[in-house]
Amino acid sequence: MKKEVVEQITFSKKKEAPKDSISKAVQIWLFIGVAMVFIQVVIGGVTRLTDSGLSITEWAVIQGTIPPLNEAEWITAFEQYKIAAKKQYETIHADMDLSGFKVIYFWEFFHRFWARTLGFVFLFPFLFFLWTKQIPNWLLKRLGITVGLAAIVATFGWIMVASGLNTDNRTWVSAYKLVGHLSLATILFGYLVWTWFMARQPSTEDAHLVNFKKLGWGIAGVLMIQIIFGGLMAGMRAGLVHPYFPFFVEGERLLSALNGGSADIVDYEGSASIKAFVQILHRSTAYILSAIIIYFFVKIRKEKISNKLRFGNSLLLGMLGIQFLLGILTIMNCFGRVPLAYGAMHQAGALILLAFLLYVNFQFKQR
Repeated sequence: MKKEVVEQITFSKKKEAPKDSISKAVQIWLFIGVAMVFIQVVIGGVTRLTDSGLSITEWAVIQGTIPPLNEAEWITAFEQYKIAAKKQYETIHADMDLSGFKVIYFWEFFHRFWARTLGFVFLFPFLFFLWTKQIPNWLLKRLGITVGLAAIVATFGWIMVASGLNTDNRTWVSAYKLVGHLSLATILFGYLVWTWFMARQPSTEDAHLVNFKKLGWGIAGVLMIQIIFGGLMAGMRAGLVHPYFPFFVEGERLLSALNGGSADIVDYEGSASIKAFVQILHRSTAYILSAIIIYFFVKIRKEKISNKLRFGNSLLLGMLGIQFLLGILTIMNCFGRVPLAYGAMHQAGALILLAFLLYVNFQFKQR
């Protein structure tokens, strides 16, 4: 009888949730946040690729929730765009009519509207979960940092847009400020992904693989550098300089661009050499990143590892192949303009690759 009681108590203890476990509802909410930030970054990429970023000429946090509602308001918005983004309008949109303006306005409006929606999706469930005491202190702190990062990303987004308004020097926004905005958004995405992992998987089984942990975070650093180079590629339209794969196809064209023209890194729009240099950096880093991820994959496979790490490792290698292919398809279709579909998928692929790498790195985390 005594033995049965002891066994019953032991069994009941096993079934209890861990002390720091997070409810399923909070986990789902965090995942929705991750998905929405992911979509927001992709929408931002589409906004850039469609030359839509300068279509809204003011940062109206509250009033900007509502788009123009009648023909007169649309005409006013169009006229403001013609003045504030004069160089872009005269250079690439001079033949645009009001219906064409509505298309580019839609993407910039949608990008901002999605960000506002994100805020509401965060706020109301957060208040409910806080009221019902489903958010522990560690998660509360991380969510506070997430909100701070989101505010910085939004502010830098306007700084980026403002860099292309009321200037005769740029057809688009500053590539460097675009990279700043993209980098901050990527950090926000990665931080939220990691927070979701913490909520979903309280413990790990591969924390003893210390050397892999160091290598994994080294790869994350290289991937972040590659994303920065990708932002420069997009901001400078550097893919147009040499839309061939591999390097040696039409290689003299790339060398000619690299050696010709101004090397002004500030006023880069007319500098083919800066764009060629950025493209070489982006492509070269892609090869380096691919090599170290493949090495990482092979080394991990030789170890005795958990099923979660094995699964994440396979996802990482598979996504690397897809992302590399998307990069090739994007560059090979950069004739006249950057291809919208491939460019957007390539940017989305970078975030997915980052998420898979973070999942692998998370398996090395100690409690």
